[in-house]
Amino acid sequence: MLHAVLSAATEAAEENMSPVVPEPYDIIGSAICFVIILVFFWKYALPRVQKMLDERAEAIEGNIAKADEAQRKAEAALEEYTAQLADARTEAGRIRETAREDGKKIVAEAREQASGEAARITAGAQAQIEAERQSALVSLRSEVGTLAIDLASGVIGESLSDDRKAQNVVDRFLADLEASEQAAAGGKK
Repeated sequence: MLHAVLSAATEAAEENMSPVVPEPYDIIGSAICFVIILVFFWKYALPRVQKMLDERAEAIEGNIAKADEAQRKAEAALEEYTAQLADARTEAGRIRETAREDGKKIVAEAREQASGEAARITAGAQAQIEAERQSALVSLRSEVGTLAIDLASGVIGESLSDDRKAQNVVDRFLADLEASEQAAAGGKK
């Protein structure tokens, strides 16, 4: 076999032909096949590939548009949420201020009611004390009057059975007693 290859190379060298350069009919046949394959790809394969690439590009652009729209919607929702949150904070602050003012009013009203109630209780107690004082004074006058009449009867030696005389003696005794108390109170001051 090696011998056959060498003999073919020697024959080609004798004919002055190069074994690397093909024959013209091979070049023409190859060119025709290449043109047929090129036309087939140009007419059928290339449009299908181009169509597939265009569809893919449209799908990618559609997804990008959808993503942009979703992002715009999310940003709008975020802005709305932020605005609502700010409104809620403002409303909460207003409610707190209103509650503080209402609390101050309630406390002021309670103090006013308590001071009114205390004044009423104090007035009632003072009226009761004055009534008890007057009752004690009347009771004391009658007892002091009886004692004064008994004492005066013992000192004078006669009976003071006349009510008018007895009353005058009691009044004079109480007037002297009050005058001495006032003089003692004036001396302390």
